[in-house]
Amino acid sequence: MPKRIICLSDAQVRTAKPADKEYKLADGGGLYLLVTSAGGKLWRFDYRYADKRKTSSFGAYPQVTLSDARRLRDETKKMLANNIDPGANKKAQKAAKSSDLANSFEVIAREWHGIKKDEWSESHATKMLQRFEMNIFPWMGARPISEIEPPEVLEVLRRMESRGALETAKKMKYACGQVFRYAVASGRATRDQTADLKDALKTPLTKNMAALTAPKEVAELLRASDRYSGTFVVKCALRLAPLFFCRPGELRHTEWSEIDFEKAELNVPFDRLKMRKTEKLKNMGKFFLIPLSRQSLAILNELRPLTRHSKYVFPGHRSPVRCMSENAVVLALRKMGFRKDEMTGHGFRAMARTMIREQLHLDAEYIEIQLAHKTKAPNGTAYDRVSFLPERRQMMQTWADYLDSLKEGVSVRPR
Repeated sequence: MPKRIICLSDAQVRTAKPADKEYKLADGGGLYLLVTSAGGKLWRFDYRYADKRKTSSFGAYPQVTLSDARRLRDETKKMLANNIDPGANKKAQKAAKSSDLANSFEVIAREWHGIKKDEWSESHATKMLQRFEMNIFPWMGARPISEIEPPEVLEVLRRMESRGALETAKKMKYACGQVFRYAVASGRATRDQTADLKDALKTPLTKNMAALTAPKEVAELLRASDRYSGTFVVKCALRLAPLFFCRPGELRHTEWSEIDFEKAELNVPFDRLKMRKTEKLKNMGKFFLIPLSRQSLAILNELRPLTRHSKYVFPGHRSPVRCMSENAVVLALRKMGFRKDEMTGHGFRAMARTMIREQLHLDAEYIEIQLAHKTKAPNGTAYDRVSFLPERRQMMQTWADYLDSLKEGVSVRPR
Protein backbone atom coordinates (compact mmCIF):
# COMPACT_ATOMS: atom_id res chain seq x y z
CA MET A 1 0.00 0.00 0.00
CA PRO A 2 1.21 3.54 -0.78
CA LYS A 3 2.24 5.59 2.20
CA ARG A 4 -0.51 7.91 3.35
CA ILE A 5 0.52 11.58 3.35
CA ILE A 6 -0.61 13.40 6.47
CA CYS A 7 -1.60 17.01 5.87
CA LEU A 8 -2.56 19.73 8.30
CA SER A 9 -5.99 21.34 8.32
CA ASP A 10 -6.74 25.04 8.86
CA ALA A 11 -8.44 24.11 12.13
CA GLN A 12 -5.36 22.27 13.42
CA VAL A 13 -3.15 25.24 12.66
CA ARG A 14 -5.60 27.70 14.19
CA THR A 15 -6.16 25.74 17.41
CA ALA A 16 -2.58 24.62 18.04
CA LYS A 17 -1.65 25.49 21.65
CA PRO A 18 1.81 26.20 23.12
CA ALA A 19 3.48 23.58 25.32
CA ASP A 20 6.39 23.59 27.71
CA LYS A 21 8.70 22.93 24.80
CA GLU A 22 8.37 23.92 21.16
CA TYR A 23 7.02 21.23 18.86
CA LYS A 24 6.35 20.59 15.18
CA LEU A 25 3.16 19.91 13.26
CA ALA A 26 4.10 18.32 9.93
CA ASP A 27 2.20 19.14 6.74
CA GLY A 28 4.19 16.89 4.41
CA GLY A 29 6.87 17.41 1.81
CA GLY A 30 9.23 18.97 4.34
CA LEU A 31 6.80 21.72 5.44
CA TYR A 32 5.84 22.01 9.08
CA LEU A 33 4.47 24.45 11.65
CA LEU A 34 6.83 25.15 14.56
CA VAL A 35 4.79 26.03 17.67
CA THR A 36 6.98 27.81 20.24
CA SER A 37 6.53 27.74 24.01
CA ALA A 38 5.62 31.44 23.83
CA GLY A 39 2.73 30.68 21.47
CA GLY A 40 4.35 31.64 18.18
CA LYS A 41 3.45 29.67 15.05
CA LEU A 42 6.25 29.69 12.49
CA TRP A 43 6.34 28.03 9.09
CA ARG A 44 9.51 26.08 8.31
CA PHE A 45 10.65 23.97 5.36
CA ASP A 46 13.45 21.40 5.63
CA TYR A 47 15.40 20.45 2.49
CA ARG A 48 18.76 19.12 1.37
CA TYR A 49 21.13 20.94 -0.97
CA ALA A 50 24.64 19.80 -1.85
CA ASP A 51 24.23 16.96 0.65
CA LYS A 52 23.59 19.39 3.48
CA ARG A 53 20.40 19.68 5.51
CA LYS A 54 19.00 23.23 5.47
CA THR A 55 15.87 25.04 6.65
CA SER A 56 13.95 27.92 5.08
CA SER A 57 11.65 30.26 7.00
CA PHE A 58 8.33 31.17 5.36
CA GLY A 59 6.97 33.55 7.99
CA ALA A 60 4.50 33.36 10.86
CA TYR A 61 0.88 32.30 11.07
CA PRO A 62 -1.69 33.91 10.67
CA GLN A 63 0.10 36.50 8.44
CA VAL A 64 1.19 33.54 6.29
CA THR A 65 -1.71 31.14 5.93
CA LEU A 66 -1.51 27.38 5.42
CA SER A 67 -2.18 27.77 1.69
CA ASP A 68 0.51 30.49 1.48
CA ALA A 69 3.04 28.22 3.18
CA ARG A 70 2.24 25.36 0.78
CA ARG A 71 2.69 27.67 -2.23
CA LEU A 72 6.09 28.82 -0.91
CA ARG A 73 7.07 25.16 -0.34
CA ASP A 74 6.19 24.26 -3.93
CA GLU A 75 8.11 27.28 -5.30
CA THR A 76 11.13 26.33 -3.22
CA LYS A 77 10.99 22.76 -4.53
CA LYS A 78 11.04 24.09 -8.10
CA MET A 79 14.22 26.01 -7.30
CA LEU A 80 15.79 22.84 -5.91
CA ALA A 81 14.80 20.96 -9.06
CA ASN A 82 16.70 23.61 -11.03
CA ASN A 83 19.75 23.24 -8.78
CA ILE A 84 19.15 26.62 -7.07
CA ASP A 85 19.87 26.98 -3.36
CA PRO A 86 16.72 28.62 -1.89
CA GLY A 87 18.68 30.09 1.05
CA ALA A 88 21.31 31.72 -1.15
CA ASN A 89 18.60 32.96 -3.51
CA LYS A 90 16.75 34.58 -0.61
CA LYS A 91 19.92 36.34 0.57
CA ALA A 92 20.61 37.59 -2.95
CA GLN A 93 17.07 38.99 -3.27
CA LYS A 94 17.41 40.69 0.10
CA ALA A 95 20.72 42.22 -0.93
CA ALA A 96 19.23 43.37 -4.25
CA LYS A 97 16.29 44.95 -2.46
CA SER A 98 18.66 46.71 -0.07
CA SER A 99 20.69 47.94 -3.04
CA ASP A 100 17.52 49.19 -4.76
CA LEU A 101 16.56 51.16 -1.66
CA ALA A 102 20.05 52.60 -1.37
CA ASN A 103 19.95 53.62 -5.04
CA SER A 104 16.38 54.84 -5.17
CA PHE A 105 15.63 58.14 -6.88
CA GLU A 106 14.76 59.81 -3.55
CA VAL A 107 17.96 58.71 -1.81
CA ILE A 108 20.12 59.94 -4.69
CA ALA A 109 18.11 63.17 -5.08
CA ARG A 110 18.56 63.98 -1.38
CA GLU A 111 22.26 63.17 -1.68
CA TRP A 112 22.54 65.52 -4.68
CA HIS A 113 20.57 68.21 -2.82
CA GLY A 114 22.90 67.92 0.17
CA ILE A 115 25.89 68.58 -2.07
CA LYS A 116 24.33 71.45 -4.03
CA LYS A 117 22.62 73.34 -1.20
CA ASP A 118 25.84 75.06 -0.17
CA GLU A 119 25.84 76.75 -3.57
CA TRP A 120 22.32 78.12 -3.11
CA SER A 121 20.59 80.55 -0.82
CA GLU A 122 18.85 78.95 2.14
CA SER A 123 15.41 79.82 0.77
CA HIS A 124 16.17 78.31 -2.65
CA ALA A 125 17.52 75.11 -1.08
CA THR A 126 14.40 74.77 1.05
CA LYS A 127 12.09 75.43 -1.89
CA MET A 128 13.92 72.92 -4.09
CA LEU A 129 13.58 70.12 -1.53
CA GLN A 130 9.91 70.95 -0.96
CA ARG A 131 9.24 70.70 -4.71
CA PHE A 132 10.79 67.23 -4.80
CA GLU A 133 8.84 66.14 -1.72
CA MET A 134 5.52 67.42 -3.08
CA ASN A 135 5.84 66.64 -6.79
CA ILE A 136 8.36 63.84 -7.36
CA PHE A 137 9.09 61.58 -4.38
CA PRO A 138 5.52 60.33 -3.75
CA TRP A 139 5.36 58.81 -7.25
CA MET A 140 8.95 58.11 -8.25
CA GLY A 141 11.06 58.37 -5.11
CA ALA A 142 11.11 54.67 -4.14
CA ARG A 143 12.02 53.46 -7.64
CA PRO A 144 15.61 52.30 -8.28
CA ILE A 145 17.03 55.13 -10.36
CA SER A 146 18.59 52.70 -12.85
CA GLU A 147 15.15 51.26 -13.69
CA ILE A 148 13.34 54.56 -14.33
CA GLU A 149 12.49 55.21 -17.99
CA PRO A 150 11.52 58.50 -19.74
CA PRO A 151 7.74 57.73 -19.88
CA GLU A 152 7.69 57.32 -16.09
CA VAL A 153 9.35 60.71 -15.59
CA LEU A 154 6.96 62.29 -18.08
CA GLU A 155 3.95 60.86 -16.25
CA VAL A 156 5.11 62.46 -13.00
CA LEU A 157 5.72 65.82 -14.71
CA ARG A 158 2.29 65.63 -16.37
CA ARG A 159 0.72 65.65 -12.89
CA MET A 160 2.10 69.15 -12.40
CA GLU A 161 0.93 70.21 -15.84
CA SER A 162 -2.58 68.94 -15.15
CA ARG A 163 -2.99 71.39 -12.27
CA GLY A 164 -1.64 74.27 -14.32
CA ALA A 165 1.83 74.39 -12.73
CA LEU A 166 3.66 74.57 -16.07
CA GLU A 167 6.63 76.53 -14.77
CA THR A 168 7.07 74.11 -11.85
CA ALA A 169 6.96 71.15 -14.24
CA LYS A 170 9.66 72.78 -16.37
CA LYS A 171 11.87 73.47 -13.35
CA MET A 172 11.44 69.96 -11.95
CA LYS A 173 12.29 68.39 -15.31
CA TYR A 174 15.58 70.27 -15.19
CA ALA A 175 16.16 69.36 -11.53
CA CYS A 176 15.44 65.67 -12.17
CA GLY A 177 17.89 65.81 -15.05
CA GLN A 178 20.57 67.05 -12.66
CA VAL A 179 19.82 64.16 -10.30
CA PHE A 180 20.08 61.62 -13.15
CA ARG A 181 23.38 63.14 -14.30
CA TYR A 182 24.71 62.99 -10.75
CA ALA A 183 23.68 59.31 -10.61
CA VAL A 184 25.52 58.67 -13.89
CA ALA A 185 28.64 60.39 -12.55
CA SER A 186 28.52 58.31 -9.35
CA GLY A 187 28.01 55.03 -11.22
CA ARG A 188 24.37 54.36 -10.27
CA ALA A 189 22.67 55.11 -13.59
CA THR A 190 23.69 54.93 -17.23
CA ARG A 191 21.99 58.00 -18.67
CA ASP A 192 19.86 61.09 -18.03
CA GLN A 193 16.29 59.92 -18.64
CA THR A 194 15.02 63.50 -19.05
CA ALA A 195 17.12 63.97 -22.19
CA ASP A 196 14.37 62.32 -24.26
CA LEU A 197 11.70 64.68 -22.88
CA LYS A 198 12.72 67.70 -24.91
CA ASP A 199 9.57 69.46 -26.21
CA ALA A 200 7.38 66.93 -24.37
CA LEU A 201 6.04 69.49 -21.87
CA LYS A 202 3.80 72.45 -22.50
CA THR A 203 5.66 75.73 -22.79
CA PRO A 204 4.78 78.07 -19.89
CA LEU A 205 3.76 81.55 -20.91
CA THR A 206 6.34 84.18 -20.07
CA LYS A 207 4.92 86.28 -17.28
CA ASN A 208 6.59 89.65 -16.81
CA MET A 209 6.23 91.50 -13.54
CA ALA A 210 3.95 94.50 -14.07
CA ALA A 211 5.83 97.80 -13.84
CA LEU A 212 5.23 101.44 -14.57
CA THR A 213 7.87 102.83 -16.95
CA ALA A 214 6.22 105.90 -18.49
CA PRO A 215 7.57 109.10 -16.84
CA LYS A 216 4.09 110.54 -16.17
CA GLU A 217 2.87 107.31 -14.55
CA VAL A 218 6.00 107.00 -12.44
CA ALA A 219 5.62 110.61 -11.31
CA GLU A 220 2.09 109.85 -10.08
CA LEU A 221 3.33 106.75 -8.24
CA LEU A 222 6.02 108.76 -6.48
CA ARG A 223 3.55 111.47 -5.44
CA ALA A 224 1.06 108.82 -4.27
CA SER A 225 3.82 107.21 -2.15
CA ASP A 226 4.50 110.55 -0.48
CA ARG A 227 0.77 110.90 0.27
CA TYR A 228 0.35 107.33 1.54
CA SER A 229 -1.77 107.32 4.70
CA GLY A 230 -0.84 103.88 6.01
CA THR A 231 1.90 103.10 8.52
CA PHE A 232 5.06 105.19 8.35
CA VAL A 233 7.20 102.04 7.99
CA VAL A 234 5.37 100.96 4.84
CA LYS A 235 5.40 104.53 3.53
CA CYS A 236 9.19 104.63 3.85
CA ALA A 237 9.46 101.24 2.15
CA LEU A 238 7.39 102.59 -0.76
CA ARG A 239 9.65 105.64 -1.05
CA LEU A 240 12.87 103.60 -0.83
CA ALA A 241 11.82 100.79 -3.20
CA PRO A 242 12.48 102.80 -6.40
CA LEU A 243 15.73 104.20 -4.98
CA PHE A 244 17.16 100.81 -3.96
CA PHE A 245 15.46 98.80 -6.77
CA CYS A 246 16.52 95.56 -5.07
CA ARG A 247 14.28 92.50 -4.86
CA PRO A 248 11.26 92.82 -2.54
CA GLY A 249 12.60 90.20 -0.12
CA GLU A 250 15.96 91.96 0.07
CA LEU A 251 14.24 95.28 0.80
CA ARG A 252 12.01 94.11 3.64
CA HIS A 253 14.79 92.06 5.30
CA THR A 254 17.16 95.05 5.40
CA GLU A 255 18.81 95.42 8.81
CA TRP A 256 20.14 98.59 10.43
CA SER A 257 23.51 96.89 10.93
CA GLU A 258 23.85 96.58 7.14
CA ILE A 259 23.68 100.34 6.54
CA ASP A 260 26.85 102.44 6.66
CA PHE A 261 25.65 106.03 6.90
CA GLU A 262 29.17 107.49 6.68
CA LYS A 263 30.06 105.64 3.48
CA ALA A 264 26.46 105.89 2.17
CA GLU A 265 26.26 102.16 1.49
CA LEU A 266 23.86 99.30 2.07
CA ASN A 267 25.63 95.94 2.29
CA VAL A 268 23.18 93.13 1.51
CA PRO A 269 24.34 89.64 2.65
CA PHE A 270 24.67 87.31 -0.30
CA ASP A 271 22.49 84.73 1.44
CA ARG A 272 19.56 86.96 0.49
CA LEU A 273 20.58 87.36 -3.12
CA LYS A 274 19.65 85.11 -5.99
CA MET A 275 23.20 83.98 -6.69
CA ARG A 276 25.37 80.90 -6.48
CA LYS A 277 27.19 80.86 -3.16
CA THR A 278 30.38 79.50 -4.69
CA GLU A 279 30.69 82.53 -6.95
CA LYS A 280 29.70 84.85 -4.13
CA LEU A 281 32.41 83.69 -1.77
CA LYS A 282 35.02 83.43 -4.47
CA ASN A 283 34.50 86.82 -6.05
CA MET A 284 33.03 89.19 -3.53
CA GLY A 285 33.24 88.29 0.09
CA LYS A 286 30.03 88.35 2.06
CA PHE A 287 28.00 91.37 0.89
CA PHE A 288 26.53 93.00 -2.19
CA LEU A 289 26.90 96.77 -2.18
CA ILE A 290 24.10 99.25 -2.91
CA PRO A 291 25.35 102.87 -3.03
CA LEU A 292 22.87 105.14 -1.23
CA SER A 293 21.77 108.45 -2.71
CA ARG A 294 21.22 111.56 -0.61
CA GLN A 295 17.49 110.97 -0.90
CA SER A 296 17.81 107.40 0.40
CA LEU A 297 19.83 108.53 3.41
CA ALA A 298 17.28 111.25 4.18
CA ILE A 299 14.40 108.74 4.25
CA LEU A 300 16.40 106.30 6.38
CA ASN A 301 17.19 109.07 8.85
CA GLU A 302 13.47 109.89 9.06
CA LEU A 303 12.70 106.26 9.84
CA ARG A 304 15.59 105.52 12.20
CA PRO A 305 14.10 107.09 15.37
CA LEU A 306 10.99 104.92 14.96
CA THR A 307 12.54 101.51 14.22
CA ARG A 308 16.17 101.70 15.41
CA HIS A 309 15.34 99.47 18.42
CA SER A 310 14.42 96.68 16.00
CA LYS A 311 16.88 94.54 14.12
CA TYR A 312 15.01 95.40 10.92
CA VAL A 313 14.71 98.73 9.14
CA PHE A 314 11.17 97.69 8.24
CA PRO A 315 9.85 95.68 11.23
CA GLY A 316 6.53 93.90 11.13
CA HIS A 317 3.38 95.68 12.25
CA ARG A 318 2.63 93.08 14.93
CA SER A 319 6.13 92.12 16.04
CA PRO A 320 9.38 94.14 15.90
CA VAL A 321 11.42 90.92 15.95
CA ARG A 322 10.15 90.02 12.48
CA CYS A 323 10.47 91.98 9.27
CA MET A 324 7.61 93.56 7.39
CA SER A 325 5.17 91.22 5.63
CA GLU A 326 5.92 90.31 2.02
CA ASN A 327 2.48 91.67 1.08
CA ALA A 328 2.85 95.03 2.82
CA VAL A 329 4.15 96.99 -0.19
CA VAL A 330 1.81 95.20 -2.61
CA LEU A 331 -1.24 95.96 -0.45
CA ALA A 332 -0.11 99.59 -0.21
CA LEU A 333 0.09 99.81 -4.00
CA ARG A 334 -3.46 98.45 -4.28
CA LYS A 335 -4.67 100.86 -1.60
CA MET A 336 -3.19 103.73 -3.62
CA GLY A 337 -5.15 102.56 -6.66
CA PHE A 338 -2.48 100.77 -8.71
CA ARG A 339 -3.78 97.47 -10.13
CA LYS A 340 -1.73 94.28 -10.12
CA ASP A 341 -1.45 94.48 -13.92
CA GLU A 342 0.05 97.98 -13.54
CA MET A 343 2.57 97.69 -10.71
CA THR A 344 4.00 94.99 -8.44
CA GLY A 345 6.56 94.97 -5.65
CA HIS A 346 9.06 93.48 -8.09
CA GLY A 347 8.14 96.12 -10.65
CA PHE A 348 10.44 98.73 -9.11
CA ARG A 349 13.38 96.78 -10.54
CA ALA A 350 11.92 96.73 -14.05
CA MET A 351 11.07 100.41 -13.70
CA ALA A 352 14.67 101.32 -12.85
CA ARG A 353 16.19 99.04 -15.46
CA THR A 354 14.02 100.42 -18.27
CA MET A 355 14.05 104.09 -17.35
CA ILE A 356 17.73 104.40 -16.45
CA ARG A 357 18.55 102.98 -19.84
CA GLU A 358 15.90 104.76 -21.91
CA GLN A 359 15.63 108.09 -20.07
CA LEU A 360 19.10 108.55 -18.57
CA HIS A 361 20.97 106.63 -21.30
CA LEU A 362 23.47 105.15 -18.84
CA ASP A 363 25.61 102.10 -19.51
CA ALA A 364 23.58 98.89 -19.39
CA GLU A 365 26.38 97.05 -17.59
CA TYR A 366 26.21 99.43 -14.63
CA ILE A 367 22.50 98.73 -14.37
CA GLU A 368 22.89 94.94 -14.59
CA ILE A 369 25.56 94.91 -11.88
CA GLN A 370 23.39 97.06 -9.62
CA LEU A 371 20.45 94.73 -10.22
CA ALA A 372 22.73 91.86 -9.03
CA HIS A 373 22.38 90.16 -12.38
CA LYS A 374 25.19 87.98 -13.68
CA THR A 375 27.52 89.93 -15.92
CA LYS A 376 31.18 89.94 -16.84
CA ALA A 377 33.14 92.63 -15.02
CA PRO A 378 36.48 93.95 -16.38
CA ASN A 379 38.44 91.67 -14.04
CA GLY A 380 36.68 88.62 -15.46
CA THR A 381 34.56 87.78 -12.42
CA ALA A 382 30.81 87.66 -12.06
CA TYR A 383 28.69 89.65 -9.60
CA ASP A 384 31.68 91.79 -8.49
CA ARG A 385 30.53 94.06 -5.66
CA VAL A 386 33.06 96.79 -6.51
CA SER A 387 32.93 96.74 -10.31
CA PHE A 388 32.23 100.25 -11.65
CA LEU A 389 31.58 101.41 -8.09
CA PRO A 390 32.22 105.15 -8.77
CA GLU A 391 30.02 104.93 -11.87
CA ARG A 392 27.29 103.11 -9.96
CA ARG A 393 27.39 105.69 -7.16
CA GLN A 394 26.89 108.41 -9.73
CA MET A 395 24.15 106.40 -11.44
CA MET A 396 22.20 105.93 -8.19
CA GLN A 397 22.40 109.63 -7.41
CA THR A 398 21.47 110.64 -10.96
CA TRP A 399 18.51 108.24 -10.80
CA ALA A 400 17.33 109.67 -7.45
CA ASP A 401 17.61 113.22 -8.77
CA TYR A 402 15.68 112.23 -11.88
CA LEU A 403 12.88 110.72 -9.78
CA ASP A 404 12.69 113.96 -7.78
CA SER A 405 12.37 115.92 -11.01
CA LEU A 406 9.50 113.68 -12.13
CA LYS A 407 7.72 114.02 -8.82
CA GLU A 408 8.08 117.80 -8.87
CA GLY A 409 6.96 118.01 -12.49
CA VAL A 410 10.22 119.62 -13.56
CA SER A 411 11.46 118.88 -17.06
CA VAL A 412 15.12 118.02 -16.63
CA ARG A 413 17.33 116.83 -19.45
CA PRO A 414 19.56 114.12 -17.97
CA ARG A 415 23.29 114.61 -18.32
